[in-house]
Amino acid sequence: MARKTAQDDPLAPVTLAVGQEELLLDRAVQEVVAAAKASDADTDVRDLTPDQVQPGTLAELTSPSLFAERKVVVVRNAQDLSADTVKDVKAYLGAPAEEITLVLLHAGGAKGKGLLDAARKAGAREVACPKMTKPADRLAFVRGEFRTAGRSAAPEACQALVDAIGSDLRELASAVSQLCADVEGTIDEAVVGRYYTGRAEASSFTVADRAVEGRAAEALEALRWSLATGVAPVMITSALAQGVRAIGKLSSARGGRPADLARELGMPPWKIDRVRQQMRGWTPDGVAVALRAVAEADAGVKGGGDDPEYALEKAVVAIARAARSRGR
Repeated sequence: MARKTAQDDPLAPVTLAVGQEELLLDRAVQEVVAAAKASDADTDVRDLTPDQVQPGTLAELTSPSLFAERKVVVVRNAQDLSADTVKDVKAYLGAPAEEITLVLLHAGGAKGKGLLDAARKAGAREVACPKMTKPADRLAFVRGEFRTAGRSAAPEACQALVDAIGSDLRELASAVSQLCADVEGTIDEAVVGRYYTGRAEASSFTVADRAVEGRAAEALEALRWSLATGVAPVMITSALAQGVRAIGKLSSARGGRPADLARELGMPPWKIDRVRQQMRGWTPDGVAVALRAVAEADAGVKGGGDDPEYALEKAVVAIARAARSRGR
């Protein structure tokens, strides 16, 4: 979960959410908005991208209202603001308006560091939203999700869920939510197995595994089973992306023991062994082709195309072909 500083009032004049984990950034925003609406149901929320915040925009949005309405102003990717707009924000930080909550989302790198430092110096409430690249971090996240839901889950169940779902926090959070809704009592490893590893024919990861192994017919069969049993298309594109990226990461990594590579690449050791077997037939050009196919499918299932199922089938076939690119 996002780690918060001691200054933990969601209605603080300025909240600074720092990091690149989209789920945690979104939750930081949601927490502020929820608190504001609990205080005033008519709260006006403005959620802005950098191109929507020009010089003078912040002053206009935070100027006193005749009706003294509460307002939340969210600025995403604040590190990308123009120099003139940054000056406006820095000036505002010195004298924030009443009934206004400013939420700055910042990636936390060197870009835009002056604004980041200024917000911290001004005493902004800070929420850390780092990318969870280590398996141990994702395991802690899952445990935290169960605790927040007021549910008990066995340590083995939490580990099995991380192993089955992978690194996507949104999918992990969704899986925890589903288990909490469907299962009574303590959630154990057997339950996780029934939901996420015991239904191979309906698993998005089975689709990905068969595709990166070059087994197009079996991948397409698994894809149709997955869609027929209600697996969300976006979960399948995520699994395909993870599968292809794992091939790319391991193919460019130095040789070594699975345990050493697991630490270096952020994968469990068992997955290192699996990916090594799946790498046969792959070339760097094949990985590039497959990643483009996944990106096109992702756009297709998120509204960029008329037929999400066709977009997924096209991607699966392209990935399977790319898996056989060596020696052709």
